[in-house]
Amino acid sequence: MASNIRVKAGARRANGRGRSAARAANETPAAEAKPEAQPEAQPEARPEARTETPPQKQETSNPPPRRTSAPPRANKRPPAADAEDGEDDAGGNGRISRMDKLRQADRKLKQAEMLLNVSRRVAAIESLDEVLETMVEMTTWELQAERGTLFLNDPVTDELYSRFAQGNFQREIRIMNNSGIAGAVFQSGEGLIILDAYSDERFNRTVDEQTGFTTKSILCAPVRTVKGELIGVIQVLNKKKGEFTEDDLSLLEAMTTQASVALQSTQFVEKMKKSREQELEFLDIVTDVTSDLELGSLLAKVMTEATRMLNADRGTLFINDEKTNELFSRVAMGDSIGEIRLPNTAGIAGAVFSSGKSVNIPYAYADLRFNPSFDKQTGYFTRSILAIPVTNKDGKVIGVTQVLNKRGGPFTDEDEARLKAFTSQIAIALENAKLFEDVQNMKNYNESMLESMTNGVVTLDEDGKIVTCNAAGLRILRVKANEIIDKKAVEFFVEENAWMMEQAGEVDETGEGDIKMDAELVVGDGETEKREKINCNVTCLPLLSPEDKKLGVMFMIEDISSEKRMKSTMSRYMDPGLADQLMAGGDDALGGKAIEATVLFSDVRSFTTITESLGPQGTVQMLNEYFTIMVECISREGGMLDKFIGDAIMAGFGVPIPRDDDEDRAVRAGISMIRELWEWNKEREAKGEMPIDMGLGLNTDSVVTGNIGSPKRMDYTMIGDGVNLAARLESACKQYAARILISDLTYKKLKGTYRIRDIDRVVVKGKTKPVEILEVLDYHTEETFPNLMEVVNNFKAARVHYNKGDWDKAMGLFRECLKANPDDKLAQIYIDRCEALKAEPPKDWDGVFVMTSK
Repeated sequence: MASNIRVKAGARRANGRGRSAARAANETPAAEAKPEAQPEAQPEARPEARTETPPQKQETSNPPPRRTSAPPRANKRPPAADAEDGEDDAGGNGRISRMDKLRQADRKLKQAEMLLNVSRRVAAIESLDEVLETMVEMTTWELQAERGTLFLNDPVTDELYSRFAQGNFQREIRIMNNSGIAGAVFQSGEGLIILDAYSDERFNRTVDEQTGFTTKSILCAPVRTVKGELIGVIQVLNKKKGEFTEDDLSLLEAMTTQASVALQSTQFVEKMKKSREQELEFLDIVTDVTSDLELGSLLAKVMTEATRMLNADRGTLFINDEKTNELFSRVAMGDSIGEIRLPNTAGIAGAVFSSGKSVNIPYAYADLRFNPSFDKQTGYFTRSILAIPVTNKDGKVIGVTQVLNKRGGPFTDEDEARLKAFTSQIAIALENAKLFEDVQNMKNYNESMLESMTNGVVTLDEDGKIVTCNAAGLRILRVKANEIIDKKAVEFFVEENAWMMEQAGEVDETGEGDIKMDAELVVGDGETEKREKINCNVTCLPLLSPEDKKLGVMFMIEDISSEKRMKSTMSRYMDPGLADQLMAGGDDALGGKAIEATVLFSDVRSFTTITESLGPQGTVQMLNEYFTIMVECISREGGMLDKFIGDAIMAGFGVPIPRDDDEDRAVRAGISMIRELWEWNKEREAKGEMPIDMGLGLNTDSVVTGNIGSPKRMDYTMIGDGVNLAARLESACKQYAARILISDLTYKKLKGTYRIRDIDRVVVKGKTKPVEILEVLDYHTEETFPNLMEVVNNFKAARVHYNKGDWDKAMGLFRECLKANPDDKLAQIYIDRCEALKAEPPKDWDGVFVMTSK
């Protein structure tokens, strides 16, 4: 122990009996005393036990007035001085010894009065805060100290705590019961007298630095009950006159022991009162929270109440997403970073979810499972964590409740028990809210589904009253909601529509559904001139509960008027969205008109040979599969299927509704058709079936569109020279060993970049003007057409010499194309053509080739 400690606490305790013996010796008769020669000593003037006590504490909410000065204190002499006087005057026949005895008796009497006053004052107080304040006031007064603090031990947290008034509030301070001088005294159970606080390594200077107070000396004593149980520590600072002595320490211990009963009783009362308040608050919280059936507000309310109940800084409720095996948070208290998602096995929340066991972590950063990344994102600092699994009534873990940073220290076992109880109650509420949300979602889904249906839906209850009618039903029946809802069905479906009630009667009697195809309904607002007939399919179905109890019937009305028939027909050969636009255009869109469109023709190569090998049934099956693939490619790019012509397909882009990139859409559709055909061929070849090849021709020109046919059968189609040229280009694919040929009219309007080569200028059969045709090669890969761009460049240069009639140079470049790709049949075709033209040079050669066949 440092030298500034006058009396070692351990030695003081060990020598307690010695001091008692010394006092007993002083009280023996003078004749029995054996004085030794001692130098005459000047007696030390010291105060005796105080003749006055501090003012009684007023039983009001306001703090009692403080004394500005202390009354005179009776002198108290050190035991050593008393012993010396007794020895010096031993020869005086005991007269001084009797005076000594009287002084000691007087001192003991006054001390007993003071201790009795301590008991009397604290016994009248019911509040722990007031007991602490009163004891500090009395001890500092009696010991003439500047400040004092009484710490009580919290066995739950192993902390020493005290309270003091700050404005209108009571503030509680807590320190570990093994830290500092107070902690040392509590752990050892022995008091300490420290004459120079700053020289003691256990002294914490930060409090002085924060408050500006200077601690000079410290008197610190354990607080024990009358049974010797250690319940706290009391310390007083800076004796105003002189230094703290052993007698001061004994007096301090005696005072605290005298008040220990009141301290324990007020602690117990406060604990019981707090426990009762917490339980009442808990019941109120649970009642309030569980009364909410809306899941979103329930989650917010749960975490608000949990953090408030446990005096925590913030909290989060994680719910398990069974689809993704993730824990996600919809609610976060404090500064939110939005929705949090993490694997349901990661971090502390994941550990709690996986194990189903609670976790109480006093120091988050010391736990390896803690992920500090969220703190880095938000600037928040997590100190302590309490995480509890949320289980449903079947014992299944459905989430995790987590609260952070309890104010005033780490989370306790009591906090954990309260949060477990709270969570178990909340789990029931969550299940109810989830069930309510599911029911509400189903109701909303059903209502949304009814409102989005194009068919009318009308429901009747078991009394025959109309309960619901969706938007389509109101439109079909030409009525408003208030004209049909809550009306008797027998009063609404009358006259020409009375057959619907007969249908409903049959369904109610038999319990089986019934459908009337192409039935007539008279609809309108009731006025004869405004009523009209419509054709519709009416389905009537019974409505039954899960227990097969009759709830009523439902009518489903499908309008099959001419517009709907047209739309249904058009949706079979064009994109449904395109059909909607077409129908929205009315008769003008369906009537004949000239528009610019890109026409696509496709045809299967060697179809006759394929059909001979497949037979009738195999041919039909093959064509169905082939057309399914091809039509999907066309529809995907917004094209309209015009018709099937045997194995050929005719389609249009830009009809009936034009777009800015119809030419690109047609080219992309053609490329997709070749690629997906090759993928299908792989499947066919794996089955031992013959692969299929095809050619496509595309042309952009003005065409005539509209409903064309007889009154009994009409088709929306395209006609004109633009259509014919597309058909000729598809046929020309055979002569040029190509798969996709397009006209220069299409090429000039392309917005995208494609790998295309100019292959010829021809006059097709039936035409007199030449057309430049080009081959699209984007469906190829490096394997199917090696060195493609090298071939395209050489071919382009060869065509320049070919158009000039320079046959040798042209053939030389065409042969370079064959070197780059020996399978380029078009290059070989041109070599053969150049040799023929060289043998018989044409007159007035302009590079135009005339086709003599389709």
